[in-house]
Amino acid sequence: MRAMQVSRPGGPFELVEREIPQPGARQVRVQVQACGLCHSDSLTREGHWPGIVYPRVPGHEVAGVIDAVGADVPDWKVGQRVGVGWLGGYCGHCDSCRRGRFITCVNQQVTGISIDGGYQEYMVISFTGLASIPDEISPVDAGPLMCAGITTFNSLRNSGARAGDRVAVLGVGGLGHLAVQFASKMGFHTIAIARGHDKESLARRLGAHHYIDSTTTDPAAELQRLGGARIIVATATNAEAMAAVVGGLSIDGRLIVLGADFTPMSLNTAGLIGKRAGIYGWPSGASIDSEDTMRFSAMAGVRPMTEAFPLARAQDAYERMMSNRARFRVVLTMK
Repeated sequence: MRAMQVSRPGGPFELVEREIPQPGARQVRVQVQACGLCHSDSLTREGHWPGIVYPRVPGHEVAGVIDAVGADVPDWKVGQRVGVGWLGGYCGHCDSCRRGRFITCVNQQVTGISIDGGYQEYMVISFTGLASIPDEISPVDAGPLMCAGITTFNSLRNSGARAGDRVAVLGVGGLGHLAVQFASKMGFHTIAIARGHDKESLARRLGAHHYIDSTTTDPAAELQRLGGARIIVATATNAEAMAAVVGGLSIDGRLIVLGADFTPMSLNTAGLIGKRAGIYGWPSGASIDSEDTMRFSAMAGVRPMTEAFPLARAQDAYERMMSNRARFRVVLTMK
């Protein structure tokens, strides 16, 4: 089979031939049809994740078909359409797992980081990492829903917001264009915030009821003019932009951080007290959350905007994704 691997931190993508892997106990083999690219793939490419063993095949937005089933695998069958996301498997015995919080398992297998991911034609994965793909969702659409989709959908449905509440989405990009769709389809009064007027028409087509151009107005003040946001979903990877909207929260409002930025955030903590407002982060979710995400997307008509590249052009696809020129998710296809 063909695989696109990274052999050292900062090294190039290498298209190599490998033996097709065999599934072990409690594993299945997936014939990969598509794999989305995520900014987190840079953790593997650049070696930023501690303890990565090279060579490593990146990719945690996988869509494909079960090709072989190992021993002690319940229910899953050859021929089933499945997706694999960030959480490739969990230990089941740490405190987090024992409380049912699998996404925060301290011994988790991270697809494309601690185990080989989807930049290859076949991969093996624990059956605990599998999510069933509905017939209505294509492989190219399913890939991004396994990461950008689950992260935005799962954070919104666990945010505490109720239908009719004002929910703002900071950033209309790879995560944000899905967050706007999910927020609108969930019945929230959806407000999109981005830089410039060029994304306003798109944001409104995706379901936004209001659009705030953060280059021409104070986004926090504008949110307050609209009544304050119960939830602000921060998809933009910019701590300064996040800090600029915190003042737009309503009483009991929450800023949900989805976009990772390692720059410290400047924050007026006194402004949180009177409103009982807060800030928290959200990872993605377990495989059943990915399944819920795709079922909701199939039902409500939510789809990612994608650009497809063949596996052999993974370098070009990665550079387009990292440059933020893609509109909005880049996906590798195996054929």
